[in-house]
Amino acid sequence: MLGQAIGNRLASLVLLLFVQRRRAADVDGALADLVCAARDEGGEDECHGERAHDGDLRYNDPMHRLHDNASSGNAYKVRLMLTQLGIPFERIEYDTDRGQTRTPEFVAAKNPNGRIPVLELPDGRCLPESNAILWYLAEGTPFLPSAEGQGDQGGRWQRAQVLQWLFFEQYSHEPNIATVRHWLTHGLEMTPERAAALPGKRKWGEAALAVMEQHLRGRRFFVGERYTIADIALYAYTHVAPEGGFDLAPYEALRAWLARVAAEPRHLAITD
Repeated sequence: MLGQAIGNRLASLVLLLFVQRRRAADVDGALADLVCAARDEGGEDECHGERAHDGDLRYNDPMHRLHDNASSGNAYKVRLMLTQLGIPFERIEYDTDRGQTRTPEFVAAKNPNGRIPVLELPDGRCLPESNAILWYLAEGTPFLPSAEGQGDQGGRWQRAQVLQWLFFEQYSHEPNIATVRHWLTHGLEMTPERAAALPGKRKWGEAALAVMEQHLRGRRFFVGERYTIADIALYAYTHVAPEGGFDLAPYEALRAWLARVAAEPRHLAITD
């Protein structure tokens, strides 16, 4: 009888402890939900990964990690995409001016090309290149047209158009507009080589903006009259082009498009 009583008492204590721990977890979860809801109400969608001072965010569950640099437009594309998809992520900041992405450890484990952004999946696989990351994340979402069941004039054609603008962004836009912005905002020395290249980069940067302006006349977005990763890719460095000395005043259709992109749900500023 005594043994049975002790056993019953122990079982009751274990059950009580379990209930208390579940209640504590429920309270913590409810508080987290309330914080996220309050931030959403205030227009601050910060329930995605937040950057800690030491670059180390602490979450209990596995999640995506973004190897990041706050000033990079290429990294910003990925932050914006993850946020608009509602995917939690951890930001790991690198000082690219000091070569933190060129270390043997980073090159071996994250990106052999020594650059950010890199999206690290919960299983440890790493995907570099901003537009490849956008494509990977957007597959199966409204941010990328589906090729299934729409024929050549539907999704398949629009997917090719999305790729067209992703390639344009990396070949004709980013090397000129983003490069000049980087030189100026990072205070790089204007070496004879950079000084010689600057007029050409300004010329071809303006040419890229003119191509965008012409395409956007009579259109709301770049592909299929809907917001896609083509818009995200081009928005990143276009909206900060004035930081590189590019005047957007002459481009009326482009400026209207910038405003539409910024008005999309769960938009994130590059400084957030």
